[in-house]
Amino acid sequence: MSIRALSIAATGMLAQQTNVEVISNNIANMNTTAYTRRRAEFNDLLYQDLRRVGSTSSDAGTIVPAGVQLGLGVKTAAVYRISEQGSLLSTDNSLDIAIQGKGYFQVQLPDGTQAYTRDGSFQLSPTGEVVTHNGFLVTGLGAIPVDATSISINPQGQMFYTQDGVVAPAQAGQLQLATFANDAGLEATGDNLYRETPASGQATAGLPGAPGFGTILQGFLETSNVNVVSEITDLISAQRAYEMNSKVIKTADEMASTINQIS
Repeated sequence: MSIRALSIAATGMLAQQTNVEVISNNIANMNTTAYTRRRAEFNDLLYQDLRRVGSTSSDAGTIVPAGVQLGLGVKTAAVYRISEQGSLLSTDNSLDIAIQGKGYFQVQLPDGTQAYTRDGSFQLSPTGEVVTHNGFLVTGLGAIPVDATSISINPQGQMFYTQDGVVAPAQAGQLQLATFANDAGLEATGDNLYRETPASGQATAGLPGAPGFGTILQGFLETSNVNVVSEITDLISAQRAYEMNSKVIKTADEMASTINQIS
């Protein structure tokens, strides 16, 4: 029995190690633009039936009401993303854009495929195109002339620019947002980018402000939705759980040592 306790406690320590790694990643990204915090979820492992519940216990047809099932430990089931809106931070930068509500910006990668992000800290390329901090083109927006004096983006995602000597502003594209049936199913690829997967479902494109889509706020960025107090509390709980599992290993080792001394 002490050997089984050793393996069970080992799975508990591994699970809490994963838990701490997830929490540490949340804390490390507390200032990352539009970062969504993660949460580790765990499942119990298979059970060993020493006496199966519901089995017949006599010729008269009596049934075992509870049985004897011994658990074999715990495993990591998933690491979920909590898609909760982060706070909006004013930057007064005309190319900083935040989404109020659901949706992702669409980004064209160098290989021609599509990626998605809520990080709206955009910039201009040497040719005047609106790009991410890695130079990836933001889908839907056109080029801004070199002599443009100002850039404005309305809540519906339409981008305009003005030029000296021209009264009316000119339009330079229309942002389109993408939503997914299961945001947690998106694959995080780093650099605040996500890719579509079979688990997320296909992207549904729509204009900002349309039913089911958020609106655009210029001059703001969405901050991380990490709650530092909550993360530190979870970190302490994970540390204590790790210590308790290590205590089980120590106790099981002492039990095995006692048996060895008897034999």
